[in-house]
Amino acid sequence: MRWRGFGARLSTTMDDIDVRILDALRTDGRASITVVAEAAHVSRANAYARVARMVSDGVITGFTAKVDPRLAGRTSSAYVTMRVEQSAWHDLRDRLRSIPEVEHFALTGGYFDVILLVRARDNEDLRRVVLEELTSIPSVRDTKTSLVFEDHDQR
Repeated sequence: MRWRGFGARLSTTMDDIDVRILDALRTDGRASITVVAEAAHVSRANAYARVARMVSDGVITGFTAKVDPRLAGRTSSAYVTMRVEQSAWHDLRDRLRSIPEVEHFALTGGYFDVILLVRARDNEDLRRVVLEELTSIPSVRDTKTSLVFEDHDQR
């Protein structure tokens, strides 16, 4: 993934070294600054200063662990698309954040308004989340569920 066009929020522009640093951190967020510097072909001090700048600028928003959902007990996954009442987006966002099985969601353009990734213990739990929790939200007009048979991260 190339990191370009972050907008006016940044105090500086991203260059190829920043991109290599981000790629190294996306591959292993626990990588030492020495490893990141080697991957970006810069000194440790330069890599450290650039990471600090990208954290300060909001480009890097945190460091997290990649979790294998199956090994963490979430064996059923689905992408759920929803059509919702546009005026209720803020309430919907808060409600979706409160559902632990919703791993990710995004407001989208097109036929559907929201897409979310749901990871549940099993198909029964997935059914409960979709048919009881999601459809009970007053602003949700329609849902479509696509089961995930196999997952692959880019990295």
